Amino acid sequence: MKPLPIVHVIYGPQGAGKTTHARTLTTQTQGVRFSMDEWMVTLYGSDLPQPLDLSWVMARVARCHTQIWTMVQQLVTVHISVILDLGFLTTDDRERARQLAVQCGATPTFHLIDAPADLRRSRVLHRNEIQGETFALTVTPAMFDMMERVYQPPTASELAEALHGAGAHV
Repeated sequence: MKPLPIVHVIYGPQGAGKTTHARTLTTQTQGVRFSMDEWMVTLYGSDLPQPLDLSWVMARVARCHTQIWTMVQQLVTVHISVILDLGFLTTDDRERARQLAVQCGATPTFHLIDAPADLRRSRVLHRNEIQGETFALTVTPAMFDMMERVYQPPTASELAEALHGAGAHV
């Protein structure tokens, strides 16, 4: 009997190195990677309202989540592991990912990627300037600060899972 495919859930605050880790993990596992920033920019980037409307953005993020999880189900069915770089900023987001992975017939594995706030801010501002391979959209200092308030660090049980499971730290 084949082992269950893995749904790798990459989480942590912005600028921690989640997309870089997801890209590396994709190569290592030969899985399929989904990165929310790439989906949002490709599908909705040219339509982004100015000034930015958070409710408009979140409605489209929800649409992407729905389609991505449909694809995850299809991939898991044919025993292909998946790497999800979708944010997972809150404890509820991560628990929902766990439940959906199990419902798909996969083993959820959580990877916590973190770094000090000053380093993360510096990385984000540098990424804005060079627009290298992990650049998807410009994150302004105000956006960075807003996302810092949204992000919920892992609970003790989430942290224990990341430390003792297949989780990673950067």
